[in-house]
This record gives sequence, structure tokens and C-alpha cells, in this order.
Amino acid sequence: MEHSMLIHILAMLVIAIVAIALLRRVGLPPILAYLLTGVVSGPSGFHWFTQQQMHSVAELGVVLLMFTLGLEFSVPKLWAMRRTVFGLGVGQMTATAVIAGAIALLLGQDMVAAIVIGSAVALSSTAIVLKLLNEQGWLRRRHGELSISVLLFQDLAVIPLLILLPMLASDGTQSSFLDLAWGLLTGILAFIGLMSFGKWVLPRIFDEVARSRTNELFVLSTLVVALVTGAFTQWLGLSMALGAFIAGMLLGESQYRRQLEADIRPFRDLLMGLFFISIGMMLDFNLVFQYWWQILLVLVVVLVIKIGVVFGLLRLAGENSKIALSTGLSLAQVGEFSFVVLALAVNYQLLADEVSTILVAVAVLSMSLAPWLVRHCLTISKRLLGSGGLATYEADKLELPPQSVDERDFVIILGYGRVGQTISRFLKNEAVPYIVLDLDPTRVSEAKAAGEPVYFGDACRISILKQAGVRRASLVVVTFCELRQSEEALSVCRKLAPNTKILVRTKDDENLDELKEAGATQVIPESLEGSLMLVSQVLFRCGVPLAKIIKRLESERRNHYQYLHGFFSGAETDFTLDLLHAVPLTSGANVVGRSLESVPWKQFDVELRSIRRDEAEIDSPPDDWVLKSDDILMIVGKPPNIEKAEEFLLQGH
Repeated sequence: MEHSMLIHILAMLVIAIVAIALLRRVGLPPILAYLLTGVVSGPSGFHWFTQQQMHSVAELGVVLLMFTLGLEFSVPKLWAMRRTVFGLGVGQMTATAVIAGAIALLLGQDMVAAIVIGSAVALSSTAIVLKLLNEQGWLRRRHGELSISVLLFQDLAVIPLLILLPMLASDGTQSSFLDLAWGLLTGILAFIGLMSFGKWVLPRIFDEVARSRTNELFVLSTLVVALVTGAFTQWLGLSMALGAFIAGMLLGESQYRRQLEADIRPFRDLLMGLFFISIGMMLDFNLVFQYWWQILLVLVVVLVIKIGVVFGLLRLAGENSKIALSTGLSLAQVGEFSFVVLALAVNYQLLADEVSTILVAVAVLSMSLAPWLVRHCLTISKRLLGSGGLATYEADKLELPPQSVDERDFVIILGYGRVGQTISRFLKNEAVPYIVLDLDPTRVSEAKAAGEPVYFGDACRISILKQAGVRRASLVVVTFCELRQSEEALSVCRKLAPNTKILVRTKDDENLDELKEAGATQVIPESLEGSLMLVSQVLFRCGVPLAKIIKRLESERRNHYQYLHGFFSGAETDFTLDLLHAVPLTSGANVVGRSLESVPWKQFDVELRSIRRDEAEIDSPPDDWVLKSDDILMIVGKPPNIEKAEEFLLQGH
């Protein structure tokens, strides 16, 4: 029996690995792979496990998820965004839950089931939306900030839901108002008690643990704190996840936050995978096939409600149509915490199996659509709203001082992070006029208070750059970290100011050619320029004349940093980079006696760096160079390409 269980667990893990790999190829989140694994492993598939067998382990996954969410939960950040978080967030949660709950009541559900359904539908996926917004470089865009505000409140709203759900069930019957009030009071008292305990005791505990310098003890202490606080709240008749969240929130403000997050992540990811597998086991495919049209209908209704609520609230708040619709599309999906709510509701017998199956299927489908909706939210908004929506979207005003309107030969810096601030300090010391555009409201307000010419504005918008005077600027410096954001800003700048010099900062030169083709006057790869600065210091200390060093560095830049590419491989080599490889030609090599131009270098996507002959190295030999035996060819390229090229050079195939 135990041997059979082990085989089933191994088979389930193999299915999960394959499903994650396949879904990642098509851009779908891993959560869907776990759900699919649960479907295959559960009662609708091979029936290796029951949902009850997975429940205990899966509950630990929820506890650790809530603990890490507490670590990431920032009270100062929440307070800084309080207007949108508690304004738009409360409105979105309340309106969506009320509309969805009212529809559930009209369809014959009781009040408790309607509350559960409304709450589950109102939540969106924090993990998916944040990841996709970050990939697109939209975290600082207006619709990205609004989406984050709503997600912050939804994460906060999970706490009262975790308190209320156990109170909504008592032996399968509805609780009275007094029971609910007592449950909320118990939750508040538990919150205050744990806050007091955490403020005075937890820091001292982890100070002692840190002094031991034992990583195993640190990991074990983290797990124990999360589980003990969860057990305490469960003993009070509340949810384990609530206690874990409070513990994470307390430790999130400590100096150990990053270490705690890193230590807990492997356990969280594994157990959360098991949780979503157990959710997949809740899917009864017989019911899915039986209610397939109801599932599709509910999916459409849910998407329309969520998009419509966010759009309507933002329009009432004065936001333009494009931002409102883009935000609604980004938040249209049902979130991972909805699965937590549904799982608890099923355990407490608050929902019928048919209803939970329909809602889980709707959640899975909406999460499948989420990547496409988020990535194309701006495009969809443009097409649906037409030029009117675009005109409104571009109508934002940049609050520039009057004297900057007539100023000429100034510098525009896009982005006020570490690099942007460093550039501005040097320009200020040299009395070179400049203005900066940035989308971080806290950073902008602090810089303005210090007297810096920093203004809140999206550097990817035509209207903002026009007001900033990009056509009169002598130089534009793009300092963004995200490539997509840099490309978008570069495209708009070049469209408005074809003759203005534009410098673009990147992490490396992977996209150097593309950025230059897009209109960049010069691309500065940060990592490679750092290497050149180190080289210049080494050469200077070795007595090389400064003029020769400068000439050498400029030559390297003109040649696209060729000597900073291609390195001999070692035990810890990153094989995604270009490598430098030596190919000695034997007397029977295929290319001996042939000229360099007869070798299809481009076919193999490799570059001939130099040739060593008779202890002399010849850089960039001419095309009519005839190869001889004992020549050593130094070639640069990706490892698979080098392998194919070497096989051709030596064997001819």
C-alpha cells in the first residue's frame, strides 16, 4: 500500500513537471499546471488520491502563502497609497461582491452561499497581475499603479474573509449575528495580541537565532513561528492562515525580512503546488461536461462585471476612459485566494459541489485568459475607445515652471532612479540645465521638496514629452531598467524629435543593435562600461599613456565591445553567453588549403576573432587568407553553434 502511494506521488510530480514546462512555453502561469495535475490525479482522472488526503498538506501551503504575503505587506506603502487603496479598493470589492452575490441570490442560492460567491468573484490574482505588469514594464504606468492599489486592498480583505468563513458555518447551519460579531471581536483581539507579542518578543527571538549563524536553525524558526501563530488562531476558532499572515506582517518590518522570504520560498512553492493540486481534485469533470455552457456563461458574466465595476468607478473618480478600461482588463480574472475561499467554503459545507465546480472552472478559465488580457489591455482599449479615448488619455498635463518653456539646449532625463539621480547631480555641478520625468510619486515629491527639477509624468506619452520640450532639448537620456519601457520612450522621442541626440542606458548589449536601429544615438551598456572603466584604471596604473587609453576605449565602443564578448569556458560558465573557443587545425582538417571567405561563418552564427600562426596572433585576417595546418582559429559564439562550426572546420559536416 505504501509502495503504491509512493509510486502515485512520483507519477503526480512527473505530471506536474511536464505540465509546468508545457504551459510556460505558451505563456500560461504555473498555477494552471498544478490545477491540471490535480484533475489528472484526482477523482476525475486516475483517482490516485482523494481531496481529503491532500487537504492537510495543502492547508500548510495556504499557511505559508499567507506568511510570505505578510512579509511582503508594507504598512508604509499601504498608507502612502491609502487614497486609491481604500477608495478604489473598497469600491471594487464591495460593488463586485454585491453584484455577484445578488445574481447568486436570484439564481436560488442562500445568503451564506451568496456571500461566499461574491467574495470569491471579487478577488483578482496578485501573483499573475504583478508578474505580467512587471514583464511589460507597466508597474509605474497609471493603470499599473491603480491595479496594484486594488490588489493591495484585496490582499487586506482576505483577513476578514478568513475570520468570517468559519463563523458562517456551524454544523452546516447558518450562524447568528451574535456569533459573527463574536468571531470578528475574537479576530480583532487575536490581531492585537499577536501584534503585541510580535513587537516585543519576535525580534529578540530572531536576534538570538541570527547570532547562532546556523542556517538550519533560522529556517526551522521561521517555519515554527508561522505554524505556531496559525495554530493559535485556529485554537481561537479562526483560520490558521490568519495567524500566519499576522506573523509575516510583523516580521516584514524587521531587518530579517529578505532572509526569511528566501528561506520560506522553497517550502511555500512546494506546498502551494500541492494546494492547487488539491483544488484541481475538486473539479468533477462529469459536472464540468454537464454544465459546460453554464460555466462559459458565468465566465463571461464574471469578466463583464469585474471590468465594468472597475471602469465605472475610475470614470466616476475622474480617470480617463483608456486608463479605466486598461485597469479593468488587468483585474478581470479570478485570483488564487478565490481558491482558498472556495476550498474553505467546501470544507465548511457552505457551497454545493455543483456550484464549487462551476466556480473553480470559471476561475481556471479566467486565469488562463489573464496573460492575454493584461498584455493587450492597452491595445484593446485603443480599439474599443477609438480616437476619443486616446485623446483623453493624452490630455494629462505636466506641471512645468513657466521659465522652462523658452529654455533651449537643456537635457531631459527619463527616469529618476539611481542612474538618473547620478546624472542629474553631475549636470547640476556643471550648471547644465535639465529636467527629469519619473512615475514614482514618492520619489518625485521628495525630489521637488529638495528643489530638484523632477516632474511626475509618463515618458512614453507623446503629450508629456511635447510639454517637456523634447524638440528643443539638446540631449535626451533614457535610464529605465526595463527594455520594453526604454524602447517605447525611444520610439516616441525619435518620432517627436528626429534630430535630437538620445542616449539609452541598458544593463548589457544584448539589444544594442535593435536600440540603435530604433533611433538611439548611443547605447551605454552598464555592465560593459563598468568593465571598460576598470580596464582604463588597470592600464593607467601600468603606465599606459592616458591619450592611448582613451583612444582604445573609443575604439572598443565603436566596435560594439567586441573584446568584452567571448570568454573561455570554465566550471561555472554561463552557457547562455557567447564563448571564446580555440580550434587547432590538423593536417587532415576540412578547411586546410581553403580561404576564409569559403567558410560559411554566418551559417553557423559564429565569428572568427583571430588566427594564431607561428606564435603570432593575427586579428581580423583578410577574406583571402588561406588556412594551413597547425593554425589555431579563435571563434566566438554560443556553445551549440561553436560545436557545429568546429565539426565543419575539422570534418566537413
